[in-house]
Amino acid sequence: MNIKHVTLRVKDLEKSIKFYETITELEVSRRFKSGIAELAFMANSNGGTEIELLHIPGGQTFEGKGMFICFETDKLEEMHTIAKDNDLNPSPIQYPDDGTRYFYVYDPDGVSIQLRTFPN
Repeated sequence: MNIKHVTLRVKDLEKSIKFYETITELEVSRRFKSGIAELAFMANSNGGTEIELLHIPGGQTFEGKGMFICFETDKLEEMHTIAKDNDLNPSPIQYPDDGTRYFYVYDPDGVSIQLRTFPN
């Protein structure tokens, strides 16, 4: 069994799409309306990672702390620079003892996104 996708309820669909395209390099794979809701599925090129962005006018969005979504990247420094250049206030790059490196940035709705490089 594996996770098909994670759904994030967002306040501004366009802002969220731009953020995920910029920071995670996911692209809109499909987008549609269902009643008053608008949905955009963001996926990587092989479809192995997928996030559903769901906007319902006046609907609930994530408003908590204590969770983050980790994306693996082999371009950590480049992505950190992109986050800085887009005024996304990334954390400093961290160097834990396990050989990984990572930083955090918040999406437009306050979801903590971690970009992390793992050793080969």
